[in-house]
Amino acid sequence: MKNRKIIIAILIIILVIVAIGGYLYLKNAQDNPEQVLNDYVAKINEEKYEEMYEMISEASKQKITQEDFVDRNEKIYQGIDMTNMQIEISQIEKSGKQRIITYKTKMNVSGTEVSFDNKVTLSKGSEKTYKIDWSSNLIFPELNDTDKVRVNTVEAIRGTITDRNGIELASNGTASSVGIVPGKLSENREADIGKMAELLNTTTDSINSKLQASWVKDDSFVPIKTISLNEAELKEQLLQIPGVKITSEDSRTYPLGGAAAQLTGYVQTITKEELEQNPEYSSSSIIGKTGLEKQYENRLKGKDGIEIYIVDEQGNRKSTIVKQEKVDGENIKLTIDSTIQNNLYNELKNDKGLFVVMNPETGEVLALVSTPSYDVNKMTLGMSTSEWQELSNNENTPMLARYLQSYCPGSTFKPITGAIGLSTNSLTTEDTFDYSGLSWQKDSSWGTYNITTLTGYSGAKNLKNALIHSDNIYFAQAALKMGKENFVNGLKKLKFNENIDFDLNISKSQYSNSDTITSETGLADSGYGQGEILVNPIHMASIYSSFVNDGNMVKPYLEYKENKEPEYLVEGAFTSEAATEIKNDLIQVVENPEGTAKDMKVNGITIAGKTGTAELKSSKDETADTIGWFDCLTVDYDTPYVVIGMVEQANNNGGSHYLIPMIKKLFIK
Repeated sequence: MKNRKIIIAILIIILVIVAIGGYLYLKNAQDNPEQVLNDYVAKINEEKYEEMYEMISEASKQKITQEDFVDRNEKIYQGIDMTNMQIEISQIEKSGKQRIITYKTKMNVSGTEVSFDNKVTLSKGSEKTYKIDWSSNLIFPELNDTDKVRVNTVEAIRGTITDRNGIELASNGTASSVGIVPGKLSENREADIGKMAELLNTTTDSINSKLQASWVKDDSFVPIKTISLNEAELKEQLLQIPGVKITSEDSRTYPLGGAAAQLTGYVQTITKEELEQNPEYSSSSIIGKTGLEKQYENRLKGKDGIEIYIVDEQGNRKSTIVKQEKVDGENIKLTIDSTIQNNLYNELKNDKGLFVVMNPETGEVLALVSTPSYDVNKMTLGMSTSEWQELSNNENTPMLARYLQSYCPGSTFKPITGAIGLSTNSLTTEDTFDYSGLSWQKDSSWGTYNITTLTGYSGAKNLKNALIHSDNIYFAQAALKMGKENFVNGLKKLKFNENIDFDLNISKSQYSNSDTITSETGLADSGYGQGEILVNPIHMASIYSSFVNDGNMVKPYLEYKENKEPEYLVEGAFTSEAATEIKNDLIQVVENPEGTAKDMKVNGITIAGKTGTAELKSSKDETADTIGWFDCLTVDYDTPYVVIGMVEQANNNGGSHYLIPMIKKLFIK
């Protein structure tokens, strides 16, 4: 009981100390004119206009009511879209009970920084605390109480994104704004609004909230939702509802739709959080949210033209606060071929998969396809909450850009193992291994662990035959013969475990979850593209390009440059002799009647390719369904291609052989 009384007494003492400290802090702040001004500016930024009114002097309150004060400050600051006001005090002068503060104001006005010098007088009233002697000059030095602030804006045109042939992938088009003129709703107002909500896949509460905005009058047009120009049937149904009106408005459009959705990404109105990070924008700005719209945002956005000026009560211009001419955004041309992009998307759109197509001689990326996809135009027009939840929770992850991820490559990795071995002289074309059957282990130290392969074949167990027949056992033994050091150093040379310089952020390829391969069986599995090997498909396209570039890996790029000389991501990734040997062996994978990719053969075209099946790793530590790969490149063809293709759920659709007919259409005109 005694201890309890002591604890209560201590708590009371603490509360008293805190209360006294708070009082002294508040009193000190109110006695400090500099702090009072800083607090006033903080409330401007927080739009706490009623609290600002309580900080002005009694003499100032005699000149303006709280209602008029709030209305004037709110209209001006919100009208010019002011954010991030900061002040820098340069001088404080004493004059009896008054303090005159000279300071510089900096703030963002509609995305443009404005600065000016100003003065304010603070007086001590009956409460012995400093209060601000307020007039309109505190907002802008040249603004008198009867003056008004005018704003003229000219919106910058966002730059377009086009393919290599000038076909637009992201452009500035027109959409339909569906709205209501409240005074024209029928007597059965709620039924009209309910029918509209149903057609627009929104809620009556959402519509009523917009109709109840303070600015709305009977003859106002109240925008409810933006829809595509092409939705003729929906428009016809909407226009049958009394009070509904449809107008045109500017809108960002994506002509290829889902075929390039993850690549282009989309724009939407800037959020409050984004505006805090990008004070040069205004609250009505659009900003790139994903894909190239986000990656190239600084170049695409442009800068709005704006003029903010003061007029007197007769409407005569007094002074200009800020004037800036508009600067339109930059147009960006890509190396993408929209025909290839669209055709491959349509082939794979009902599956989970990807295609990467690149010119192996120049590094120009011709297609980046990820499926399934989504209606990117809806993202700009506006989705309902239920539509967004359905999309974002879709187990097929349609918004995922699969070509930016890294996956287990399976047998498509075998040419890399072979090329490293040949380049480091730790493997030769004459090396053969002695084994039979479809299962093998090095010795009893492996316990029950075995390497298995799918198909037996007659003939020597050498590099060429192992590629033709996709022999796992050969490449497991090859990796062991090469040794961990040669194998890992070879992959490091190819930039495994490194970030690849590319227009978009692609995930790293890796040879291990750690910085090394930790076991002998892990090394063996890695030799045929399993183990902990993960490869990004854009990186894989660069590696495969070395087989037709004398061992040099071309650097992939996405932004078109006229007469650009090829750059190499890695020069001498493999020796010229090793690259030529692997190229010739991969030709036989297609040309040889026993080759695993013999169905890729196209008369008159020499194609080198490799099939692959692997476990899908959704993370470095997790495995899921199998995936099918087919990687190929043309040899001495008038239009050079390297194609990386992947499809998930390979057990159900045939994997590599499901992809081959899709890829063949690139070559069959």
